[in-house]
Amino acid sequence: MNAIPAPILLMENISVDFDGFFALTNITLSLTPGDLRIVIGPNGAGKSTLCDTIIGRVRPTAGKITFKDKLITDLPEQEIVRLGICRKFQTPGVLPTLTVFENLLVSAQKDRSWWRSFTRSSRVTEILRAEEIMMQIGLQERRDVFAADLAHGEKQWLEIGMVVATDADLLLLDEPTAGMGPQDTQRTAKLILSLLGRHAVLVIDHDMSFVEALNGYVTVLHQGQILKEGSVAEIRADPEVSAVYLGRSDDDHIIET
Repeated sequence: MNAIPAPILLMENISVDFDGFFALTNITLSLTPGDLRIVIGPNGAGKSTLCDTIIGRVRPTAGKITFKDKLITDLPEQEIVRLGICRKFQTPGVLPTLTVFENLLVSAQKDRSWWRSFTRSSRVTEILRAEEIMMQIGLQERRDVFAADLAHGEKQWLEIGMVVATDADLLLLDEPTAGMGPQDTQRTAKLILSLLGRHAVLVIDHDMSFVEALNGYVTVLHQGQILKEGSVAEIRADPEVSAVYLGRSDDDHIIET
């Protein structure tokens, strides 16, 4: 009988109160190493606040967060990042005046004072890692293109690659398909699935075609609380989720996309 792995991330009874407005209420959520968790919900459900709280940008009013058995609830953001959590925001944060390869190399450098060391010879391992990730995100043919000149989807993939290059154990991806068409959305799902095992990934999104392509365990937030959790099929068939979030079919309670 296989033992259940200990969670890499554990949020216990987390609440966030913004001057009387509870953005999160009594959230308990765990994620195992190398696994995937998808968080969905309507605008204002508390999805981004959840990420902000994990990474240390927002302090919870109540509860505690543990990462790799270390209490991180009150740690500063930079220390949480050093422990192995990296976040991609909804809007791509690439370095526009650097090429695709240079963006990845900067992210792969272990010396975070890259503005002093970027002109020096980079270690071979970091160059090889940047090349590997460039292949993984499918931008090898865009290697020497400045990030500013990439298409929107390419910028999103590049920033995912930059997050991956940090070798963080937990990746937080906030709406990685924002602004994408169906084809790019499906490609992004394949990219994220390729990251599992080496990284645990928490994805925030609302596009059900993307969520279905990922086919992971889903947490539904509504008004700062966990409404439902389960497989994509269970969430899609749940009448309460349909009623509050994605539209209800009176015949079969199937979530409409």
